[in-house]
Amino acid sequence: MLLITGLGNPGAKYTRNRHNIGFMTLDAITADWNFGPWRSRFQGMTAEGSIDTPKGPVKVLLLKPQTYYNEAGRSVLEAAHFYKIPPEDIIVFHDELDLAPGKFRLKAGGGHAGNNGLRSIASHVGADVRRGRIGIGHPGDKSKVTGWVLSDIPKADEEWAGNLLDAISRALPLLAAGDLDAFQTKVTHLAPAPETPGPGGGPDAD
Repeated sequence: MLLITGLGNPGAKYTRNRHNIGFMTLDAITADWNFGPWRSRFQGMTAEGSIDTPKGPVKVLLLKPQTYYNEAGRSVLEAAHFYKIPPEDIIVFHDELDLAPGKFRLKAGGGHAGNNGLRSIASHVGADVRRGRIGIGHPGDKSKVTGWVLSDIPKADEEWAGNLLDAISRALPLLAAGDLDAFQTKVTHLAPAPETPGPGGGPDAD
């Protein structure tokens, strides 16, 4: 079984925040694939389903931690422990300040780069999770980061955001099959990043 989690904050006021694009990714997946209803478990909301891949069907558990973003590791640990899922079979979709808006990178392991949600997951289950990094850009000043991530995705960015989340969902069979490079390539092909990033394009570091 794969555990796919998205980072975000619970509650209606956070729904469209940049910080909640991980939750939005899971919503896109449930809209496209035949997952069961969301239910409350593991200090989070979960939905179960199966993805048909070139290597056969793969069971998937989607998880939206309801612990608030910075404590997501507690929820991920409960789910991983219950199903005996190792870190390498955990995928975390999250907002990424150090990628230009609309850019996507899949990364295995690595540091948390100051992301407290990733820090929490690393401290509870280890750092060897797969990370789906969704670029939201950087406001250009560290003092503005909190306001930036807790602001809604602007209307000017809604098109690329919708296209990228749709591409991630459509390419999911490759991710479920473990074909990580092919998954990255297909997402980038289906939803190329905007050529000219808007304000807060960021350093675009990998």
